[in-house]
Amino acid sequence: MEEEKKVNSLDANEVSLAKPDYEAEILDIIRGNSSPSIMLGKIEDYHANDIAGVFSVLNSQERIKLYRISSAEMLAEIFEYIDEDDAGKYLNEMDIPKAAAVVSEMETDTAANVMHQLEKDKRTLIIDAIHPDIQKEIRLLASFDEDEIGSHMTTNCIIIRKDLTIKQAMSELVRQAEDNDNISTLFVVDEKDEFYGAIDLKDLIVARNTVPLESLIVTSFPYVYATESIDDCIERLKDYSESYIPVLDNVNKILGIITAQSIIEVVDDEMGEDYAKLAGLIAEEDLKEPLGQSMKKRLPWLVVLLGLGMVVSSVVGIFDKVVAQLTLIMAFQSLILDMAGNVGTQSLAVTIRVLTDENLTFKQKGHLVAKEMRVGLCNGLLLGAISFVLVGLYIMFFKGKEFNFSFAVSGCIGFSLVLAMVISSAVGTLIPLFFKKIKVDPAVASGPLITTVNDLVAVVSYYGMSWILLINVLHFSN
Repeated sequence: MEEEKKVNSLDANEVSLAKPDYEAEILDIIRGNSSPSIMLGKIEDYHANDIAGVFSVLNSQERIKLYRISSAEMLAEIFEYIDEDDAGKYLNEMDIPKAAAVVSEMETDTAANVMHQLEKDKRTLIIDAIHPDIQKEIRLLASFDEDEIGSHMTTNCIIIRKDLTIKQAMSELVRQAEDNDNISTLFVVDEKDEFYGAIDLKDLIVARNTVPLESLIVTSFPYVYATESIDDCIERLKDYSESYIPVLDNVNKILGIITAQSIIEVVDDEMGEDYAKLAGLIAEEDLKEPLGQSMKKRLPWLVVLLGLGMVVSSVVGIFDKVVAQLTLIMAFQSLILDMAGNVGTQSLAVTIRVLTDENLTFKQKGHLVAKEMRVGLCNGLLLGAISFVLVGLYIMFFKGKEFNFSFAVSGCIGFSLVLAMVISSAVGTLIPLFFKKIKVDPAVASGPLITTVNDLVAVVSYYGMSWILLINVLHFSN
């Protein structure tokens, strides 16, 4: 009986810890027959992220039903949690007045990105239907390239002048807060409207009226310029824990802010792009992408690598006499190729990471190459010694060869492994450094190229050493 109570208690705890099935509940509400006001009252009880999660499950008529009962503010909040490509499709399902109202309530950067997904005619109609101030903000963001930080900013922020009193600053905060809800940090400009510093909202609230506003201003607050590329300033942005960072134009006036959430999204996008580039893709892919588009992204580098692969095959053909005289060495080719490739990829990853520092000196680059080669040499010596012993024993016991022959072959393999790993470490470091020097993205150019170059290095090292040591020096053959 006691055991049964414990089991029942555990079952109850599991039920209480289980995540509620919000998706099914929301779908039931939308697909039900309740009146619009009752349906809206039920839907409003759920978080915008949960509602956004059901959009892809609903059909177009069910989504239109949701658009009609929901306020523009509610839909704008939901759209913040929907992928921008899908958000464009959903916005396209709305009539022009509703779409314009939703866009007006969105964060400016989100609105600009979503609008890019619409056809030009509908985009123009929606922009014409929204307030002129919002039109101006969206067009401002659209004026920046996608790789510029200005394309990710929002104009939703509080800006005050530094010559105000505490009381005046509070009044200005209340006035601007009607239209802007990013109020935890206030940004301060001088008499020329140039960025001067920032004030924490808490400091302003607790300050006495007799205290000068100047004493609250942090003049060393971080900032970025709208035309800076994301790659150039992302490392700086990650170093700060501020919720908002001001974005300035070329004359130091505040255009807007970039939020912590936008910084996270930008970092995530950049990591995704770099990962795609290292795989030899010209852009990221997703599950919904058409076959032709995926092929277009992958094919360019594959064509280049096909040519390089033919070069590698031709080099292998040069050593056909070596293979004919020592067929056994073919069995261990993949060992050398794999280890050379792995070492090169590791050096590439380290180098790409180091190259995010734009101020890297020539001496530091030289130190990086030397360090990677030392790492390759030390790892090669260790793995070469292991290969010498294990491969020698394998050939002797499983292939039935003599001791001298077995360990001569394994010694050649071990020596080739050391040589290939040292050279591959250098190649994995020097190639991205070279591409960076000639202003070519080292991530997109280096990954596939290094794989093929290291195959070439491994083949030449292995078969070259076999030809010199085993055939010409020791005179071994089948």
